[in-house]
Amino acid sequence: MATKVMMEALSPTMEEGRLVKWVKAVGDAVKSGDTIAEVETDKAIMELVARGDGVLRAQLIAEGATSPIGETIGVIAAADEDISGIAGGAAAAPAAPAAPAQAAAPSAEPAAAASADNSSRREEESAENAEAATSGATRSSPLARRLAAEKGLNLSSIQGSGPGGRIIKRDIEAASSATSAPSVPLREQSTQPAAAAGAPSSASKPTTVAPAIQIDGEYKDVTLTQMRKTIARRLGESIGPIPTFFLTSEIDMSNVGKLREQMSAAGDQFKVSVNDIIIKAVAIALTRHPEVNAHWMGDHIRYFSAAHIGMAVATDDGLIVPVIRDAHLKGLGAIGKEARELAKRARERKLQPAEFSGGTFSVSNLGMFGIDQFTAIINPPEAAILAVGATETKPVWENGQFVPRQRMRVTMSCDHRIIDGAVGARFLQTLKQLLESPLMMLF
Repeated sequence: MATKVMMEALSPTMEEGRLVKWVKAVGDAVKSGDTIAEVETDKAIMELVARGDGVLRAQLIAEGATSPIGETIGVIAAADEDISGIAGGAAAAPAAPAAPAQAAAPSAEPAAAASADNSSRREEESAENAEAATSGATRSSPLARRLAAEKGLNLSSIQGSGPGGRIIKRDIEAASSATSAPSVPLREQSTQPAAAAGAPSSASKPTTVAPAIQIDGEYKDVTLTQMRKTIARRLGESIGPIPTFFLTSEIDMSNVGKLREQMSAAGDQFKVSVNDIIIKAVAIALTRHPEVNAHWMGDHIRYFSAAHIGMAVATDDGLIVPVIRDAHLKGLGAIGKEARELAKRARERKLQPAEFSGGTFSVSNLGMFGIDQFTAIINPPEAAILAVGATETKPVWENGQFVPRQRMRVTMSCDHRIIDGAVGARFLQTLKQLLESPLMMLF
């Protein structure tokens, strides 16, 4: 029986997907669970797997095309099965050359062209494999070759785990993980170093960044990615109907700086960023003020006992908010390690849905750009988000004289349907106490 290949909801907020690449060509044998395509969701590029056994008989959309959730984009069936009722005019190919190919309808020229291109790709791959068998060259899948080229890997140095020792996608990913040097995640770039009193703030140092968009002519049109579409839709939903007010507090971060110096002196394994400490402090403050740790559910408010902190991470395609779960129960070292791993996976578009959903409160830090203060847009259905500015050295009047102190401004955006002004103020008061006396977080 034929199996429809559907555009599946690969993330909780996905409404449509863009087919990045067909991993299986028309005519390829397919088993249930095999990856047949790569799909760009609103959060990441994920694998679409087969839900049946047989042969990929038809591809109903081309690479680069977008399809809504639930739409049929391909057909898996037996080599001799009639799929005209499902595939319509799209070209369908048999599993083996001996089986007759079904003719494409005259009105299906684009689909027929795509089928011809896939047949050509199959022939090229067969030729490459035959050449590899006779010359001793490395056998690999087209996807593996493309990924290896992108990552600068030599196929001859990689052990294949596919049929007959063929190198496949997972082999490339394993080799890349083993050979690549640890990269500095965006979060680490945002870390404000612990500075001695009176030292200039690192936020004041100029940063040279290559432009994200290169424009050669008068203008350049860029098609929206699935992530950017979702950002536009969700932020539109947030800023319009949510009655938002803002609370700003200036916090003395001098003791946080001293704490980081002491931890760094104890060894590299104890190094943490300012953002790691902020996340921990926010999590503890939420457990003391559960009225802030909440979701707006339309006809009711849901309050949470656990603090699942979302941290905003900028990627080339837009902002994504991976979640550190149960941050109130984790030590600074564990939070730092998890935050770095999540930020790296976010930039590589490899986050799984469970890693960017279920947050109860979010933190957005722009301190690394020298931003003193800003307001962030609430990530619904959460009740609030904390915007973190740069840590700067400022003169503070203490005991009859000015002394240099490390100061940082934070602004909390609050959903007034859930949080009243006094409630938000008490939460910021607790957060301020925790950051100005960080040893309190140990109790």
